This record gives sequence, C-alpha cells and structure tokens, in this order.
Amino acid sequence: MKLATIQTPQGNRAVLFHDGAHIDINATDSTLPASVKAILESGDEVLKKVKALGGSAKAVKIAADKIAFASPVVDPNKVVCIGLNYKDHAAESGMPIPKEPVLFSKFPTALTGHDQPILLPPVSTKVDYEAELVLVVGKKGKNLKAHDAINWLAGYTIGHDVSARDWQLEKDGKQWMAGKTFDTFAPCGPYLVTCDEIPDPHKLGIKLRLNGQTMQDSTTSQLIFSVGEILAYLTQVVTLLPGDLIFTGTPPGVGIARKPPVFLKAGDLCEVEIEGLGILRNPVAMG
Repeated sequence: MKLATIQTPQGNRAVLFHDGAHIDINATDSTLPASVKAILESGDEVLKKVKALGGSAKAVKIAADKIAFASPVVDPNKVVCIGLNYKDHAAESGMPIPKEPVLFSKFPTALTGHDQPILLPPVSTKVDYEAELVLVVGKKGKNLKAHDAINWLAGYTIGHDVSARDWQLEKDGKQWMAGKTFDTFAPCGPYLVTCDEIPDPHKLGIKLRLNGQTMQDSTTSQLIFSVGEILAYLTQVVTLLPGDLIFTGTPPGVGIARKPPVFLKAGDLCEVEIEGLGILRNPVAMG
C-alpha cells in the first residue's frame, strides 16, 4: 500500500495511491482520518479499511493536475537522523566505523514534499545533498529489541538530508542540528510504502542524481546499523510514536567529499531513487 499527503486549498489530505489514482481517504469514507499520522495512530484495523478503498466504486479521486505533494507525514513528533551509517561513506570520509549509531535531529519545519523546491538559505554557501532511506514508525515503542523492532514500523519513504556544511562543520562547536534543519532541508516522499511491499529494507539500491548525473550509487546492504539495531538503540533513549521519521544515513558521493567539492546552486534538480520506493525529485532555488 502507498500513502501520501496532498496539499489542497482545504489543507493537507491523506491519499491512497492505487492503480495510478490518488484516492482522498476521508472524502471517500468520512469515518477515516484525513491525515496520514492519524491513520497510523488509529492502528491496523483502520489501515485495513484504508487499503480496501482501492477497490471502492465510490472512491473520490484527486485529478492528476491538482496533485501537489507534501511530506507523507507532515506533522511527526520527531525527525531523527543517523549519521555515518554506510560502510562505503565512512571509508570515503576517512572516518572509523562508529561503534554506536550517531544521532542528530531535524525539526518538522524542515520537511517538504516531492517536486517542492529546496530553498538555499542566504546565510550558507555550502549546501550539500544526501540520499537516504527513511523509516516511518507505525506504533508506539520503547526499549525495543533489534530482532523484532521492525514490527513497529509502518513502512518506508525516500528522504533527502540536505546539509549546510559551513554551519554543520565550520561554526564554533560545530552546529550539526542547525546545519541540517533549515526550512525545506528534509524533502520526503512521494509515498509512504508499507512494510509488506518491501520484504528486506537491507537490499535496496539507492541513488542520487544531480542534474541527471549520478552522484551517489550504493545499496542499503552497506548500512552499518540495521533497521532493527537503529530502532532498538533509539528506544533506549526516546519513545517512538506513530508518524515519527528516522533518516538512516547516506551512501558515498556527497558533494563535500568530491574534489573539487560540489554544492547545490539555484536551478539544480535533485532526484533520489530507492528501489521499490520510487523517485523523490526536488528543484533547487534561492530562499
């Protein structure tokens, strides 16, 4: 099942993508929530009802020319990120393999959707790209065990961890969160793809193209910490809630590691592609 959030004049609407059409969930069945987060919070029975709308003769469909994507979840309680989580990226960076997950976060105001612009802040000249697999939490969880923690997920989406390297690495004390959480620095989508459609999240090709040129090309088999290990580690510290988003790290090929470095500029087009999840596309513009 594929879920998305569409921007409309009446506000954000949760939709089911089925057979090439975007079905407005709440407009089709008013007993169902109008947001993806609320659907996840409502549990498995509601998810089953949402999935069944794909076969409804009364499905209310949104016209293709009216589709404007937001992040699949627009209002997560948390956006957590894992740094340096690909073996090949650690090698590229000349850094040792971390013994435990490296954590940082973004604010929900960094979220934006497919085909929406990444806005370059006037205060940064070194904005970089990072393709990432994003986990979408489906159930409340605390102190999970790595071997079965994946059962707390609703599914996966594509993420782009946009990073202002001058803020992240060159400020006093290194401002990791500030460098990572400018508005629009967390594009996600277009779809939340439920776990049943992705048998193994550790066997997915992941790529980023900049203006058509492949800059990152790896596989999630390179993850240092597995999905289960990430969830188990996080839930030692925080309680995960439905709709929380977890960026799992980026493969090699980032702009700052290139010689000479490559940073985003107005007019660029970024495409992140993950096997089984689709393509997340974002133009770049001045903020």
